[in-house]
Amino acid sequence: MAEALLFHHAHGQTTGFLAFADKLRAAGHTIHTPDLYAGQIFESLDDGVAHADAVGFDEIIRRGTIAAQVLPPALVYMGFSLGTLPAQALTQTRAGALGAVLLHGGEPVEQFAAPWPAGVPLQMHTMDADEWVEIEVLRQLTREIPDAELYIYPGTGHLFADSSLGDYDEQAEQLLVQRTIAFLERCN
Repeated sequence: MAEALLFHHAHGQTTGFLAFADKLRAAGHTIHTPDLYAGQIFESLDDGVAHADAVGFDEIIRRGTIAAQVLPPALVYMGFSLGTLPAQALTQTRAGALGAVLLHGGEPVEQFAAPWPAGVPLQMHTMDADEWVEIEVLRQLTREIPDAELYIYPGTGHLFADSSLGDYDEQAEQLLVQRTIAFLERCN
């Protein structure tokens, strides 16, 4: 089974985020969930984003990089929204990536110091009317990366895969989990 590093969103390590990780573990995968916020959890997305902004997005990426250093390089990097920053940065800059799963976000390849590594698959998930995601950026990634999949779900929720938040969509989350597990099995 695959080993993955999963980064949390701007709310922090919510119970729904941790429950998502447990679903992947229940399928037999090893999922690491480092806390980039040192235990802080924010009830509102705006407060979480304000905290991330105060900490600095480069610092969030740095904290993710430090978390990865104690793990083997052969990982799948995954992130929820804010967590897509360190996940994508590590995929592009740390040798050995087996794949990447970007949930509710993603950046242009040029955002990071290295190109997308050859042969590394990418899977992305978002809702079609999510105001926090630039869906055209995700579509561009599918055009640039040979083995990229983009799944678009109907709805407006941003963090729809986190069962502890108001955007949660059980049906979409179940499908996302199935697709993610299949991706992890392929990356093994």
